[in-house]
Amino acid sequence: MSIPSSEPLLPEDENRLPPARRRRVRRSLLPAGGDERSAFLEQLAHQVTPGYEFFLFTFLAGVILGVAILLDSPAFYLLAVLFAPFLGPVLGLSLAVVVGSGRFFLKALGSLVIACMLIFGLCLLAGGIGKAFLPGSTLTLPVNFSLFSIPNFIVLAIGVGLANYMLVRSPRQKPLVASVAIAYELLLPLGVAGFSLSYGLPGSWVDGLIVFVVHLAWSALVGSMVLFVMGLKPANVFGYTLGSSIILISLIAVVLITGLMTSQPIVVATLPTPTHTLTWTSTAPAQPPATPTLTPSPPPPTQSPTATIQPTFTPTVTVTPQPTPVWARVFAPQSDGAIVREEPDGKALTSLLNGSLVQVISDPVKGNGNTLWVQVRTENGLVGWMVQALLATATPAPGW
Repeated sequence: MSIPSSEPLLPEDENRLPPARRRRVRRSLLPAGGDERSAFLEQLAHQVTPGYEFFLFTFLAGVILGVAILLDSPAFYLLAVLFAPFLGPVLGLSLAVVVGSGRFFLKALGSLVIACMLIFGLCLLAGGIGKAFLPGSTLTLPVNFSLFSIPNFIVLAIGVGLANYMLVRSPRQKPLVASVAIAYELLLPLGVAGFSLSYGLPGSWVDGLIVFVVHLAWSALVGSMVLFVMGLKPANVFGYTLGSSIILISLIAVVLITGLMTSQPIVVATLPTPTHTLTWTSTAPAQPPATPTLTPSPPPPTQSPTATIQPTFTPTVTVTPQPTPVWARVFAPQSDGAIVREEPDGKALTSLLNGSLVQVISDPVKGNGNTLWVQVRTENGLVGWMVQALLATATPAPGW
């Protein structure tokens, strides 16, 4: 009779555990066993893997977003976000760090790329339609979505963090409400970039694309941190490598944001030294010939020559002072910047962040609704018109 050298360990009864360990087990959101952990991660991966309805609702959201940008309607922007599907692939990028599967990461990234191409392409088409049928329309909202903003980063972090927490807490339910915040911060800048490229808003499409990429990297970083705090650590070397790459990309994004949002110092222009132009005018009449006067008289004749020379030198000093350039800083309290337009109430040329320096080159001109506009020249030489109330002068000027 052989006696087994070891016996399988029976699962611990929760009632027999020490009180401290029992409380720790009850507070834990994750299974403790290896097999249970694998099954749990498999369930999470299934929830964030998109189906056909993901691409269908992405298409509908892209159509509505193109109409919203074309009509410049806040209501349609909200409707486009509500039609956006659950952005599981965004959460899948951070979940891939925990799973440690390259195949799962590529699947989530591929689904996200296809969805982004749908949004970008549909808004690109909407911009072409707008340029053909509604040229020169005044669009104010699209430029705002292509600017960096600290509140946008806070909303995105809350949305991603809440979505990951709710997904881990209840794996069988999709956090649709938290996904709305993610869709707002990712899809709208991407759609604005596509629309601006075909409509002809200079600079906006590049800015919108950069905002989208930075927001996506921020989403992956916040999601990975939330999963790590909740106890889901990388399972292998690939997971740690992917997590390190996400952190590196996010640090680069932070450096980029810091460079774009740094305020420029105020430059106060001084009055240049006047240029004195001396013009000498020499007035010297020709010397008249001597006129002898002969007066016959009984006495001997008397000759009286008369010569008159009157040279006159009149110096004329002409002072030509150069006009003092008026510099102003963009200061829009209700937003993060202002728009430079082709003419008052006209087509948008570009947008400038708060703190950007411009040179005012005209007197205030009234536009629609008695709004005062001034012509400005940006630091890169672009000339356009801006609302006077959104500028703070750095040098004194009449009418400010």
